[in-house]
Amino acid sequence: MATTAQRHEQAHPTPAKYAAIAVILALITLVEVGVVYAGVGGLLLPILIVLSATKFGLVAMFYMHLKFDHRLFSALFVGGILLTTAILIALMSLFRVFFS
Repeated sequence: MATTAQRHEQAHPTPAKYAAIAVILALITLVEVGVVYAGVGGLLLPILIVLSATKFGLVAMFYMHLKFDHRLFSALFVGGILLTTAILIALMSLFRVFFS
């Protein structure tokens, strides 16, 4: 019977998977740069927030190994990004960034 440490070690991705995640992160970054230059108007901030949150999730889950750890750690990181996003949106609304 495999121990917890052996099962944990087998769950980690291969270097090829890490490279694939890096390519996905680079593509998301290219989309972010393209959105800035495309001039999408009032949709710029929401699009960038969603893309940034997606990149944060990928980095946290794969490179910080949260996908393979206890779900509590993932919940703490997701809760943190949701709280941060809510605070940023509230501050941007307070200072009328969306209405200028």
